[in-house]
Amino acid sequence: MKEKTEKNLGALGAEVSTEFPVKEMIDQAFDAMTRAYTPYSGFKVGAALLAADGTLYQGCNIENAAYTPSNCAERTAFFKAVSQGVKDFKAICIVGGKEGIPTGLTAPCGVCRQVMMEFCDPETFRIILAAGREEYQIFSLKELLPMGFGPDNL
Repeated sequence: MKEKTEKNLGALGAEVSTEFPVKEMIDQAFDAMTRAYTPYSGFKVGAALLAADGTLYQGCNIENAAYTPSNCAERTAFFKAVSQGVKDFKAICIVGGKEGIPTGLTAPCGVCRQVMMEFCDPETFRIILAAGREEYQIFSLKELLPMGFGPDNL
């Protein structure tokens, strides 16, 4: 899917804003993927998280022999930003593939979607799933996590 300068279509065909540096985010996510630690699955994931102030935070997945202590690229990026006091985000780009070679779009797992729900507005936060600079789709968090449970539910 080619980037449009002002609008792009999400999962439900709704127009979504691309008022953020999509291509730069894709490049940063691919760069982060090169640092993934995946000795068990070989499935490398990179993420680039855009804060409201324009700062990009990279994350990669980090596996562990015990599996449950592993961490996804998306959560790595969020935790890096939050640990530095940043809690306002616009978008995230996610790339992934076996041995770092994407064969399709890599969507965030349920745990990562829940972390996004904690810090992001599901209506406005955008998730870019990319397999290359010209092959990507943009979704809202609400599209990927309908009826999500968040701070407003408490």
